[in-house]
Amino acid sequence: MIDCLHAGKRNYKITGYPLSRLFSMDIGYLGTRKHHVKALIEVDVTHAKETIRHLRHGKKMKISFFSWFLKCIATAISLHPRMHSLRKGLYKLITFDDVDISIIIEKEVDGEFVPIPQIIRKANEKSIEEIYAEIKKGRSQEIVDERNYVLNEKYNKFLMKLFIMLPQFIRIFFWKLMLKNPFLLKKNMGTVMVTETGSLGLTNGWVIPVSIHPICFALSSISKQPDTGKETMNLTVLIDHDVVD
Repeated sequence: MIDCLHAGKRNYKITGYPLSRLFSMDIGYLGTRKHHVKALIEVDVTHAKETIRHLRHGKKMKISFFSWFLKCIATAISLHPRMHSLRKGLYKLITFDDVDISIIIEKEVDGEFVPIPQIIRKANEKSIEEIYAEIKKGRSQEIVDERNYVLNEKYNKFLMKLFIMLPQFIRIFFWKLMLKNPFLLKKNMGTVMVTETGSLGLTNGWVIPVSIHPICFALSSISKQPDTGKETMNLTVLIDHDVVD
């Protein structure tokens, strides 16, 4: 057997670690400490998809299933605003009128695909077409530096670079300070998280995400039921039990 360490020919490669993954590591660490109640739901989207097809082809509306879903979430939360409330100290809850939804858009940076957040501000006040246009703008935005952190948002690049260079335990300290400030959290991360995982291949299942938001939705696969012909979507919902019983 050849000793790989002394074979002379290098049988591995070294690649750069995406900087955005450092944020994901921090979110993963903090998110596992949230008291989220998890619900795995199967949603009938047959009528919704038919209606969307009619609006797109019949009325030539520029919309997508995802933009429609975001509008549904924004409308539902505006009717039940407690769902996206943020804690302030031990005895106060801050409930915002605006429903700011954070989504993830995959962007190519230096040949690597990395997840970059985008916040749809005041989604409850926007139409499905406006939400679609905003998502499309984020997906078409050219990214030359993944330290953009959030699409269409302005940040101090020097401070972001400095923050990324800090050891994780120091970054976590600053994250915890932000989590204690609902207004700062809303400004930087929105109040609702929606992630679209897409198809799971041949597997029909649910994805359970990790989030620091008070409410989070994860869209998984959509499949057609062989017995009824209905289209159903696997949906995961995370609800902060410290905010909502």
